[in-house]
Amino acid sequence: MGKQYKTLTQQDIEFIKEQKLFYLASTSGSEVNLSPKGYDSIRVLNKSTLLFMNYPGSGNRTARDAQKSGEFTLVFNAFTGSAKILRLFCKATLINSEHEKFSSYTKSFGLKESQVRDFFEFHIYAVESSCGMSVPLMEYKEERNELRNWVKSMDKRGKLEEYKDAHFIPPSLVNLV
Repeated sequence: MGKQYKTLTQQDIEFIKEQKLFYLASTSGSEVNLSPKGYDSIRVLNKSTLLFMNYPGSGNRTARDAQKSGEFTLVFNAFTGSAKILRLFCKATLINSEHEKFSSYTKSFGLKESQVRDFFEFHIYAVESSCGMSVPLMEYKEERNELRNWVKSMDKRGKLEEYKDAHFIPPSLVNLV
């Protein structure tokens, strides 16, 4: 039922673009971090690279794990139509506001630079697809706007950069966390 291969197929790319929700798991030697992700926050750059746009909010374990050369798994599954689960096994490159690609990536999402925490380029080394027949059929209703509204409000009040700075782990301290 399942199969594993090295890069995304065109069918995989179309499947990813259709999903309203995916899961991002990461680890760098300690606990596994697992978070559901939504919004228009992912782009397929090519058949072996995805770009994830990370809004400010809560902790940033994903950055910690990228800085420590950790492992990442992204999981997409169909809640409508034909059953399918797609797992992407990756390494990540953290793209923060000081990186040369940050500005162009921000523009590709139509956001102000101040409203983005960072980006992650996920470099896929294995793709695994499986049936997903046990995943329930569910109906998408709408996005929650609370996080976007909070980001815009904090940015308007000039408090967002302060928040991002307070939740940033400098590379020199990564191994201490």
